[in-house]
Order: sequence, then C-alpha cells, then structure tokens
Amino acid sequence: MIRLENISKQNGNQILFIEASATLQKGEKVGLVGPNGAGKTTLFRMMTSEEEPDEGRVSVDRGITIGYFNQDVGEMAGHSAVAEVMNGAGPVSDVAAELKELETAMADPDQADNMDSIIERYGEVQGRFEELGGYALEGRAREVLAGLSFSEAMMDGDVGALSGGWKMRVALARILLMRPDAMLLDEPSNHLDIESLIWLEQFLKGYDGALLMTSHDREFMNRIVSKVVEIDGGTLTSYSGDYEFYEQQRALNEKQQQAQFERQQAMLAKEIKFIERFKARASHAAQVQSRVKKLEKIDKIEPPRRRQSIAFEFQPAPRSGDDVVSLKEVHKAYGDRTIYEGLTFGVRRKERWCVMGINGAGKSTLLKLVAGTTEPDKGAVVQGGSVKMGYFAQHAMDLLDGDRSIYETLEDAFPQAGQGSLRTLAGCFGFSGDDIEKKCRFLSGGEKARLVMAKMLYDPPNFLVLDEPTNHLDLATKEMLIAALAQYEGSMLFVSHDRRFLAALSNRVLELTPDGIHQYGGGYTEYVARTGHEAPGLHS
Repeated sequence: MIRLENISKQNGNQILFIEASATLQKGEKVGLVGPNGAGKTTLFRMMTSEEEPDEGRVSVDRGITIGYFNQDVGEMAGHSAVAEVMNGAGPVSDVAAELKELETAMADPDQADNMDSIIERYGEVQGRFEELGGYALEGRAREVLAGLSFSEAMMDGDVGALSGGWKMRVALARILLMRPDAMLLDEPSNHLDIESLIWLEQFLKGYDGALLMTSHDREFMNRIVSKVVEIDGGTLTSYSGDYEFYEQQRALNEKQQQAQFERQQAMLAKEIKFIERFKARASHAAQVQSRVKKLEKIDKIEPPRRRQSIAFEFQPAPRSGDDVVSLKEVHKAYGDRTIYEGLTFGVRRKERWCVMGINGAGKSTLLKLVAGTTEPDKGAVVQGGSVKMGYFAQHAMDLLDGDRSIYETLEDAFPQAGQGSLRTLAGCFGFSGDDIEKKCRFLSGGEKARLVMAKMLYDPPNFLVLDEPTNHLDLATKEMLIAALAQYEGSMLFVSHDRRFLAALSNRVLELTPDGIHQYGGGYTEYVARTGHEAPGLHS
C-alpha cells in the first residue's frame, strides 16, 4: 500500500535517512521505533506528502485513504466534540455537507425553477450518504468518544473549552471514526487513562486496515503490533513479531555482529602483521602483494552501534517508622461533589500501593491529601515518624524557573553536590553534553518531567508519592525508572496508566469504585488475576 524506496533525508546538519526502504502492506499492524530525534515524525510526514524525501520516493497505491494523527491538534472551537469528530470522517462528512446544502436549496423559494434537478441530486447524494453509513455516523462518533472516556456533557459541549489532552482525544477520535485504509498514529497512547488505553487497544485489534504507530507504552505496543520497523543510524530495519520479539532479536543481532566484528578484527590484525613483517623481503613480495589486494577487497564489518543505556542508582534512603501515613475518617468534597466520605486507609513501611479508579474517582485527590497540598474537610491525615516525602505531580513541572538552565536547576537544589555528580545525575535522566545548558522554558513536557524526577530522586525520600510519573517519558527513560524504583527501599503510593509500571512496582492495590473502596494484597498482576479486569472501569 505504502512504499518507501531508497529514501534519503537531511534536516539541517542532521542526516535522518540514507537510502532507507520499508513497506506498509494491507492489514499489517506495525510499530515504528527509534531513539528521540531519529526521524519517526518525519517519516510519517513523508508518507502523507507533507514533506518530500531528498532522494528516493514514497509511493502510495491509488485510491488509498490515509488518516494521520499527531500531537499537533491545531485550533478547535465553536463546535461540539461530536461535530468536530464527524467533520473529519473523510468522504462521508463531505457528502453530509452537500446534503445540508441541498436541503437548504429545497426550502429556498428562489430555487423553484431548479427544483427537479435539486431533488434528483438530493436522491443521489442521500443514496451515497446511506451507503457510507452516514445515518449511523453520529452514533458511531459517540461510541468512539465514550470509548475515549468522554461523558455525554463533554461530547455535546464546546470543544474549545476542553484541555489540550482532551482535544488530543477528539483529534484521535476523528481518525478512528474515519476508518481509513491506512492509519498513521504518532503517540496515540499519550494523555489516555488506562480505561481509554485498553478500549483503544481493542479498537485497533479489530481494525482491518494497515496501521503504523509509535508509542511510549510498551504493553500497548506489544499487544497490537505484529511487525516492528526500527529507525537507527539512517536505516530502516524490519522485524516480524511483536515488540518483545523485536527487543530479543535486536539484542541477538547485536551480539552476533559484535562477534563477527571481533573475528574480522583478529584476522585483519594477523594479515597486517604478516605484511609489516615481510614487506621488505623480495622473497615474499608476491605473497605480500596478494594479501594487500585481499585486504582491499574485504567488506569491513562495523561494530554494533552502542545504544545509550541510562541507569540510575538510588542512594539509600533514611529508614522511616513502620507507619508511614494514615488517613482516619477523611471526608472530602468539591462543591456538591463528594469524593470521600469516611475514608480510612494507611501505608506501612515498604508497601507500594498503586491507586486504581476511573476518571473523577479521586485518585489525584488522595495523593494531594497524603502530600498535604489539600486539606480534608473532616478527619485527619497523619504522617508517621521519620518520614521524608517526595511528591511528583504534573503541576510540579510548572514550578520550574524558566530562566534557569537544567544544570543551574540541579545546582540550586543541591548546592553541596560536586559538578561531576550533578552531570552524572543529568545524564541518567537523558541530559548529556550541552543539553544541560538548556533553559527550562525551552524544555518539552517529557524533559521537564525528567528534570523534576531527577531533582526528587537525587537525595532520595523514604516515601514516594507519584501522580502519573511516566507521562511524557520515552521508553528508555521509563525502563530506567522502573529498574531504579525496583531497587528502591522506601514506601510508595502512586497512580499510573502504564501497565508495565504498575505490574513491576506495586505490591498492594487500592481500588476506588462507586461501590466503595477495595484493598488488595499483592500487586497489579494479582489484582488483574483476582478481579478479571485490568482497570475498575472495565468488567469482562
């Protein structure tokens, strides 16, 4: 359906692709992977003709419809969310617009002379509208929005009043409703809660077109794709299998390439030694010449490209008392909306609680109560002895001083630390070389999240309260964070929509539901096994 044939592309001084080739076939579900800045978004833009390759060609089969979702959703206002979604539904929305024009013309007395041709055209357009499932379109639009966690009020309200994250869902719903022949989805899992994520997973599994997507959610990617295309060093390499298979295969390939490289290097060293030893002897001239020629013809094996793997090790946190925090008969309401009525709950040392609940169930409110950034209306929140808390919330990123650089921000937080130590810390969180001189105002959401986390974890607290810590993080940083927190000795209370993060780090689950609050011993994996669902809003 879509073919990239020997494409080369350069952005400024950066070479993104060198004679790279790949194909997207009918019905394939493909994951696109590669380090940040490798050219994933550029590849999408070339497939949709928004950009041209410098060399080579991108060919798309005739008549193929392509739906492209990216993070830049543009202006949305003046319509309801449902109307905005239906407007982008491809050919059917154009037919709907023509139907409306014809209906207006039929009611216009000035058009009386043309009425026969208008009515004839109306019949044709109406037939086409029916054929395209137009009358079922609004129902389908509402179904997709409900799957992405919209309430009826949000569907019918002005889309302009929604936050950026919800507008992103509207843009995604537009592509899903369109059901094009090929879907290109750039980070569709960003900004989604776990219920929406699982709904989208099911939707994409049932979609029969071709799919090419990027995602920082490993579990989501793993469950959908059956082929992975990797961008690395300007080339495109395809792997048949899911994301996990790709990781294993890539590690195996690197190991084999390293072994071949070492064997060739040993052989070359031996040949060069022979040439050096006998080049001055006439009796060996023919042998020396033949070996020189042999070396000139050899295809040199490159060593595998070293991936930057970042690792962060916690300094040991001071020990807390056995009772870390306890909530007693806590009541909390916002206006008429009661969030908690008599909540009693406690965290003990070394417990790692993940908090589950649908949007609006009170997950972030619970974390704010525990962190002391919100007071209960009644009841008490008591912090235990020797507890040193670290609280990560989305708003913490807004508190960074835009005029300070990454390095200065870390230096302000830890004036006693040496330069080398702070540079190492920055490197663990993906800021290397000149990156650390970047001013905070120019950082992306992901970079800000990494900087806030670096600040919090350098001098480790013994109780971590984390609200969606993996939002904005790429796969490599997520893996580093999971590995670091797995070694962490303190207690944790956290909310996350990343199932790998939940499964790897929790040993208790607190589930907030309309029927009440349930506590489960054992982590997220045991919770799924016991309840039969992956999130409280989904019942299988």
